Amino acid sequence: MEVTKREEEYLETMYILHKNKGVIRVKDIAKALNVKPPSVVDALKKLAEKGLIEYEKYDRILLTEKGKEIAEKTYSKHIFLTKFFTDILGIPPPEIAEQDACQFEHYVSEITVRRMREFAEFIQEQCPYVLKQFLKEKLEEAEPEEGS
Repeated sequence: MEVTKREEEYLETMYILHKNKGVIRVKDIAKALNVKPPSVVDALKKLAEKGLIEYEKYDRILLTEKGKEIAEKTYSKHIFLTKFFTDILGIPPPEIAEQDACQFEHYVSEITVRRMREFAEFIQEQCPYVLKQFLKEKLEEAEPEEGS
């Protein structure tokens, strides 16, 4: 079954809402994704047809096991990528790293994420001084010049 990038985004949003609030509501999904509630309802119907959520109009919304698996995988990528962008690449401010991770997570393959994880672990364990120096230089570049 093919799951679109947008569907991944909906599943991840529902996963986060359930994790943080214990409940998934149309209005909360709409607010989180900056879309109108009717768009959310249309997406929920499609996700239910694919067996990724349980949804009845005016009733609760639940992720199925398959939906939860996709959501957790996407969310895990998001968390890792955000940390990679900030802790390894020194992307400031954190909001940029967060936004980039949100976009990147839907397009990057599992093998690429796995290699990025391996690289991050390697550089943090084998070359912590080099990483610290790199991040220090990037932080200095990001700071506005005195008197500007």
